[in-house]
Amino acid sequence: MTYDERLSNVSVLGAAGKMGSGILLLTAVEMADLSFKKENENLTFVLNAIDVSDKALAGLADYVRVQARKIAEKKIVFLRKAYSENKNLVYNSEIIDEYIAKVLSVIRPSIRIENTFNSNVIFEAVNENPKLKIKLFKQIDENSETSPWFFTNTSSVPISYLNEQTKLEGRIIGFHFYNPPAIQKLVELINGNDTLTELNEFALIYAKRLRKFVVNSNDVAGFIGNGHFMRDALFGIKLLNDLKSDFGFAEALYIVNKVSQEFMIRPMGIFQLIDYVGIDVCKYIMEVMNPYFKNEDLHSDLLDQLFDREVKGGQNSDGSQKDGFMKYEKGKISAIYDFYNNEYVDVKVISEKMDNLIGNLPDNHIEWKEVIKIKDRTDLLATYFKSLNSLDTLGAKVAKSFMHATRENGLKLIEQNVARTGKDVNNVMLTGFFHSYGPINNFLPWEEL
Repeated sequence: MTYDERLSNVSVLGAAGKMGSGILLLTAVEMADLSFKKENENLTFVLNAIDVSDKALAGLADYVRVQARKIAEKKIVFLRKAYSENKNLVYNSEIIDEYIAKVLSVIRPSIRIENTFNSNVIFEAVNENPKLKIKLFKQIDENSETSPWFFTNTSSVPISYLNEQTKLEGRIIGFHFYNPPAIQKLVELINGNDTLTELNEFALIYAKRLRKFVVNSNDVAGFIGNGHFMRDALFGIKLLNDLKSDFGFAEALYIVNKVSQEFMIRPMGIFQLIDYVGIDVCKYIMEVMNPYFKNEDLHSDLLDQLFDREVKGGQNSDGSQKDGFMKYEKGKISAIYDFYNNEYVDVKVISEKMDNLIGNLPDNHIEWKEVIKIKDRTDLLATYFKSLNSLDTLGAKVAKSFMHATRENGLKLIEQNVARTGKDVNNVMLTGFFHSYGPINNFLPWEEL
């Protein structure tokens, strides 16, 4: 079966979710593009969008329509050539509308799992729940007429475990898109012990067609991205616990979040990132990872307690940020959570109280959004961190401590055979998390910390 033939009938599980809808969009666009090829004129492309309810699927077409228009506008030269024989299409706007209709035409929304039984490829983007994934894979495979290949978007569950539990005999691969899939360039590719060679080859072609940057991770729970992020999150929580007795919970939270963003030149502070991913999601990922690392405790009582209080973070259906460690208004932090009083404190009140205690940034500090515009920024960052290292302020001390921990977390991934090289670790954090530098670096005199 050729690449085009295999991709002619595909299903996406969890298609209405943020990850699933992005995977659906990218695959629908790929199908539409393949349909222009003369050798595919007898192929019918079908993309089943499967989710739990009609209500969940209701807004899917609008999402695809809006995003497909953005994609079409960027490749109008390709589309003009593709539609060159259609004399009824003259203006770019007409061509774009026709293309959007083609993208939408391949999608079949449904709440019926039975619609997947004829698919050659199954993309799974449901909750990070191993039991649910296994149940769905078994149900589809036992009823399928095609012996489908399974692409799981899991960010933490070992592929070999899923393969063993479902008896798929290597017809499964980890293909971890980053959020949101339509924008993020990174894909972590994870082969299990028995993943079919031809499945891996197909995955690489698909990734290349989608213009994704592939980093291979070994099949160890959490893989590279969450292997690093979860440990960073736990260290951020440790710093919070260390500081709260001196400054208070909300104040300590503010310190760590501010330092991990501004002093460390990251796009978000560590607690804002946890909120973005979801406190509940981080809790689930740690629960998946923890049994695989006998010499570590990848667990947080604080996340459990926040979950029990319904403080979960994550995003609303419109993409706006839900409240978690912090409250958000129009995408910006407006208040900081005080665990002991179970209330949010105005961020202005906290900043007025704490900024002087944290201390100033080094004079040569450059904001993250400016740093990432610079392609060759190693010398710039080295000079900045040399200045940071010379400071003895609270902010500098917290930053240096966090920098050391995040480097150790990166090196641990190599030691544990999760990542093959330090470059792979750095590429995941640079590409998937938009960091301005990789965690494995020589910016500070590590032996002195």
